[in-house]
Amino acid sequence: MPRTLSQAAWRWLCGLLLVSLITPPLLADDSGTLRYPRRADGDEFRSIYALAQLQLALDKAGSALRLEPSHYSMEQERALVNLEQNDRLDVAWSMTSHEREQRLLPVRIPLDKGLFGWRIALLSKDRVQLLKDVRNLEDLRQFSAGQGHDWPDSEILRGHDLPVRVSSSYGSLFRMLQAQRFDYFPRSVIEIWDELEHPRAKQLVVDPHVLLHYPTAMYFFFSPKRPELAETVRLGMEKALADGSFERLFQQHFATSLQRAQLTQRQVIELRNPLLPSATPLQRHELWFTPAAPAL
Repeated sequence: MPRTLSQAAWRWLCGLLLVSLITPPLLADDSGTLRYPRRADGDEFRSIYALAQLQLALDKAGSALRLEPSHYSMEQERALVNLEQNDRLDVAWSMTSHEREQRLLPVRIPLDKGLFGWRIALLSKDRVQLLKDVRNLEDLRQFSAGQGHDWPDSEILRGHDLPVRVSSSYGSLFRMLQAQRFDYFPRSVIEIWDELEHPRAKQLVVDPHVLLHYPTAMYFFFSPKRPELAETVRLGMEKALADGSFERLFQQHFATSLQRAQLTQRQVIELRNPLLPSATPLQRHELWFTPAAPAL
């Protein structure tokens, strides 16, 4: 069990999964449920924070909708396609891009406070000093990164002439790293510590030297056919931001992870993000995390 997750959070998630086993999947508008993409077995921890923020938004909006996982687990692109078609899903969360905002309806409040663009690397345990002498992009180009084939990050890295090896399976990327089919696996600072405690990462370590940064946001996305759902969640998130409950939930989940990452002690390599839509609310400073922020 990841150390950063409370027993209460796990009980809450298990309750959601139990409901999914006894209740057949129905449409949100005729069942009172809001269906989200189920994770593969063993990866449920990756959804806990997003689901907590989603539930908080529904509560703040006064919505009676209940969260329910999809009947089958879904990789990211399959979930987005199902959402676009308004078929078996009502909401998903993902890094934004021009293409995704054209296909889907985003709520432009970054539930990650932009931290999916703050990346440190997983490495093979016997290569912990691999990136010790990396100071700039040219140095980093000596090494290959692993990424999902449909992740926006892949295009961002390639846009800077960084070698990238891809896989269609999230889980297989860990095996590929252990087999040294690529050199490093850039992960968000708010997901890497939980991933490190998963059995598949037992031969991996966190790089202590480098921090990649590019501006991005993880949003809740909805079908363009269901704007009322997007508006409900947007209103709820705005209320949570205003009363401080959004920030309290964020810190509850990630304060320890951010302290462990020691961001200010790393060599920062800044990357452009050509996929970032112009509508991204970068001017709303309260929505974004910076390493110098005193709150953490």
